[in-house]
Amino acid sequence: MSRDLYYKYGEVDLPYIGLQWFAAEDEGRTEDATEQKKKKSREEGKVAKSSELVAALVVLLPISTLGILGSFFWGRLYSMMRFYLSNIDRFELMEFGTLIPSFFSYYGSVVGPIAIIAVISAILANLLQVGFLFTTKAIEPKFEKIAPNIGKYITKTLFSMEAVYNLLKSIFKIGIIGFLAYLNVKSIMPNLVVLMNHSITESFSLIAGTAFKMMIQAAVIMLAISIPDYLFQRNQHLDSIKMSKQEVKEEYKQMEGDPQIKGRLKQKMQEILNSTMIQNVPKADVVVTNPTHFAVALEYDSQTMIAPRVSAKGQDNIALNIKQVAKDNGVPIIENKPLARGLYADTEIGDTVPDKYWSIVATVLAEVKRIDKSIRG
Repeated sequence: MSRDLYYKYGEVDLPYIGLQWFAAEDEGRTEDATEQKKKKSREEGKVAKSSELVAALVVLLPISTLGILGSFFWGRLYSMMRFYLSNIDRFELMEFGTLIPSFFSYYGSVVGPIAIIAVISAILANLLQVGFLFTTKAIEPKFEKIAPNIGKYITKTLFSMEAVYNLLKSIFKIGIIGFLAYLNVKSIMPNLVVLMNHSITESFSLIAGTAFKMMIQAAVIMLAISIPDYLFQRNQHLDSIKMSKQEVKEEYKQMEGDPQIKGRLKQKMQEILNSTMIQNVPKADVVVTNPTHFAVALEYDSQTMIAPRVSAKGQDNIALNIKQVAKDNGVPIIENKPLARGLYADTEIGDTVPDKYWSIVATVLAEVKRIDKSIRG
């Protein structure tokens, strides 16, 4: 192994752990994930989720239910014990057909509500974090899950920011819950010493009450931890789905099409329009000129068009050709330098006239009609 992976500490060579060990898995992924990548990741079941929130709600809500309905549960357990102990010598009642249904009747009434609340708690915790999501891709069998990349797995598990974070989080949880347990046990220590002098009911009540209190405190602690944990998991998730610049380009090509191909198609369409535009000049209502450098032919039909349309345009020699064809076909030619320059710069053949030119174009068309009427008169 290369000596660059070690550094000297006294007389011993120790492994060198650089900050790059804690960097993102894939180098070059510097771009934030696109909406398409986020959607695809979600469909595959890869979402930001805190297991602490799920655990906290699965403990907190069922335990709260147990505290609220404790007297009911105790009554059912008492009835069950009384039923079996009082009928233990009556073998006709202890037959298989009677024993099993009676057991599940008591068992279901005690465990059922807690189990239902636990399931609802788990569903609620997931809905709060990721919304409604159902996908089977996360559990599909894959060979890489059976035989993972050992080096990559070890690096991620032991030498990543996530591994350090999970270690510190576990130490913190154990420490704080252990400290709370110590305080609770210490507070009831005088009663524990004389517990043998109390009845079974009193002893059970003391121990169960303390256990209930400790579980509620632990659930609240996990709930508090789940907030920063979710933010960390969200940041890790967004970092894991980052994309390289090449990936962003490839996705853009797939979504929008290759920009080069689109540019070539647009250029080819424009060439086709340019080659046939001279044929449109005789149909034009007016040709606006610079007068020598630019010429733009406009066509307008109030029945089929919402605004005048550019049917031909050109510069220099093409402009002279447009004007000559217009003269040969009796199309009016109007000289307006600002309008000719603006239409030539802002429009393509086949485009409608931009609304900022509507007023002046309307004036030009009105003047053309007036001249036409006067000539006919």
